[in-house]
Amino acid sequence: MHHTIEVSDLKFSYPDGRQALRGVDLSIAPGEKVGLVGPNGAGKSTLMLHLNGILRATSGSVAVCGQPVDDEHLAYIRRAVGLVFQDPDDQLFSPTVFEDVAFGPMYMGLSRVEVAQRVQTALAGVGMEQAGERVPHHLSGGEKKRVAIASVLAMEPEILVLDEPTAGLDPRARRELINLLRQLPQTMLVSTHDLWMVQELFARSAVIDGGRIVADGPTQILLSTPDLLEQHGLVAP
Repeated sequence: MHHTIEVSDLKFSYPDGRQALRGVDLSIAPGEKVGLVGPNGAGKSTLMLHLNGILRATSGSVAVCGQPVDDEHLAYIRRAVGLVFQDPDDQLFSPTVFEDVAFGPMYMGLSRVEVAQRVQTALAGVGMEQAGERVPHHLSGGEKKRVAIASVLAMEPEILVLDEPTAGLDPRARRELINLLRQLPQTMLVSTHDLWMVQELFARSAVIDGGRIVADGPTQILLSTPDLLEQHGLVAP
């Protein structure tokens, strides 16, 4: 069985010359949920943007669902990987929730009936089935996060990649989002500073710092190693 995500010796430098990734190796099996933690500037978001081809490796390789992330496979990759940004306002731009969630399936060329079915299924999956006609920017922060997730679920991805999903949420919305992520069947990579969520949700975690994966293993072991956490700007929950 192929790994759903296979990153090998990935290096990446921005146009200004800053090297953000310095040889990342990471494999994630189908159905596995993994937390990605590290200090600001460690390379978390840069790594995630390689998983659906927004950024391209300077050297090394990235494969998703057994296919390399390259021009030939880009359309497939972007259907397979659902990327949810930290700020849902970066993802929600249509006049209604329905139109936002429908955008991806429409881009795929599905029929109007198929699009409507996918929208309803995705909204129901995040507990927002009654919100189709609402204006996205009138939603609460937690509701926006749910709709942003629905907008990628409507593409029926194999993988969900989420950047700081609990950032800015109040305690109730945070709890609801954690429960939602626990129930979703997709392979998942979640970048976060919320080590309480990591402890609760992920059996495995990886620590990234200085553009490298510096630790990767069972979450409880990593979070029980105070020297490791302190060295990489993290505090145990």
